[in-house]
Order: sequence, then structure tokens, then C-alpha cells
Amino acid sequence: MKANKRKLYLWAYLFLLPQLILFFIFTVYPIIMSYVYSLYEWSGIGPLDDFVGWDNYRTVIADEAFWNAYKNNLVYLVSQTIIVVPLGLFAAIALNAVWLKGTIVFRTAYFLPVVATASVVGLMMRLIFGNQNAPFNNLLLGLGIIDRSVSWLGGAATAMVVLIGTGIWKIFGMIMIYWLASLQSLPADMYEAAKLDGSGFWTSLRYLTLPLLKPASAVIILLAVINGMHVFDLAKTLTDSGPYFATDLVDLYIYRFSYGNNGIPQMGFASAAGIVFGLTVFIITLLLAGLVRLAETHASSKGV
Repeated sequence: MKANKRKLYLWAYLFLLPQLILFFIFTVYPIIMSYVYSLYEWSGIGPLDDFVGWDNYRTVIADEAFWNAYKNNLVYLVSQTIIVVPLGLFAAIALNAVWLKGTIVFRTAYFLPVVATASVVGLMMRLIFGNQNAPFNNLLLGLGIIDRSVSWLGGAATAMVVLIGTGIWKIFGMIMIYWLASLQSLPADMYEAAKLDGSGFWTSLRYLTLPLLKPASAVIILLAVINGMHVFDLAKTLTDSGPYFATDLVDLYIYRFSYGNNGIPQMGFASAAGIVFGLTVFIITLLLAGLVRLAETHASSKGV
């Protein structure tokens, strides 16, 4: 019996081996080497000869351009999260209503941007907003909302608004589906009891639905924040850091130094910038994970 069990485990590890090999080659090894590269002044070509220690980290921390990109990342992340999370909840509540017809059509329409490639979405939105004769300007002019064309991607504030709005549109369907799955997992008997007690929709929403959704809300906020930290493909194709680095993000900052948009590639410096940003992402993720654990503990103590 033990021999059969050992043989079964052996086959299981054998089937896992190709995936483990690929994981170590394309995930673990690059992570380890990024820490090594960050200690060298290296262009990405040739041997690692010029050891500089912590100089790359000091330069990153002293670079105003890095902190500008970092600030823009936080603006994007916070703006997207505080808008898309409650908006997704409202849409999920509406789509979860038994009286609403055609919910499958609405769910599909909302979820389509999620499956679209982010770079394609960025290029499409660049065509919609990108010039004076863009379709969005023509629409607003036709409706009489504006009296002259607006350079949406030419102004610092409007470009960031377009980027955030596009990011919200891209992720909205995913957040809505998370909320919808959470709503459909709530116990139906509680709602039946509340209905017998005379509770209406708004009363049930305030005193039953929202408290029951607290554990799920912490997880959904965590997922929204993680998604908002890395939007390279969308930002690269839509604004490409413009105008004048007003929409520069840390991913774009790292990309410029990695591939030599500023001259010679500086892979060591880019690795240091990535590690500094990665550590802050890790800290934020830990804090939000603690929030999730706290919400789950609170829910279990209440018997939810």
C-alpha cells in the first residue's frame, strides 16, 4: 500500500516538474537576478564588472522623476479604487435583482473590456481622445456640451482623467463579477426572514447585505489595488507618460531606463527602481492582507 502511495506521489511530482522548471526559469531566477543587477552599473550586455553597491538605490531615492512617477501611481491607484469598487457593487446589486431582465446581456457587455488586451484598449482610446477631431470631441460638440475641441491628452489634468477613466472601464467588469459572486453566495434564508419581518430593499441592503459583504469587500479592494499598481501596457499605449511626464508611472519610468530611451540602457539602475517600488507594493499588500484577515475574523466572530 505504501509503495503504491509513493508511486502515486512520484507520478504527481513528475507531472509538476515541467511547470516547476518554467516557474524557476521565468519567475524565480529573474527576481533573484534583479537584486544582483541592482548592485551593478550594467547596460544589460556583457559581464557584471562595475560593482557600485547601493549607489543605484541612492540615485533612485534622490531622483525627482521617480517620485513624480510614484505620485502619479498613487493618484491612479487611489482614484481607480475609490470609484470602481462602489460602482461595481451598485452594478452587481442591480444585476442580482430577480426582476431585471436580460442580465446575461448586461454582464457580457460589462465584462468584455476585461478580456480585451490592455494595449489594444489604450490604442483605441487614443484614437477616441487623441486629437482635435477625435470622435469624443465631435460627440460633445454635436451635443452642445462644449463649444470648441479639447486636447484631452494634451493637458496634464485631462490626460490623467482619461487614463484613470479608461482604467476604470477596463477593470469594471471584473470587480462587478467579484461583487456579484459574493452577493450570490449570501444565505437566502436571512433575506426571507427579513422580508417576513417587513424589511424593504433599502433596509435589507443597509442592515443585511452590506454587513455580510464586509469580508468580501476587503478582498475585492485588495484585488483592485494590486491591479492599479501595474498598468504599463495601458499607460504606454494611451499616454506614454505625456504630456511632459504628467502621466508618468513607475512601470514606464523603469521601462525607459531598461531599454535605453534615455540613451544607453541602465539595467542596474532600472532593477534598483523596480525593487524600491516592489518593496512598497509588498508593504501595501501586507497591510491590505491584514485588513482582509481582520474582516474575516470579525465576520467569523459574529457568526457570518
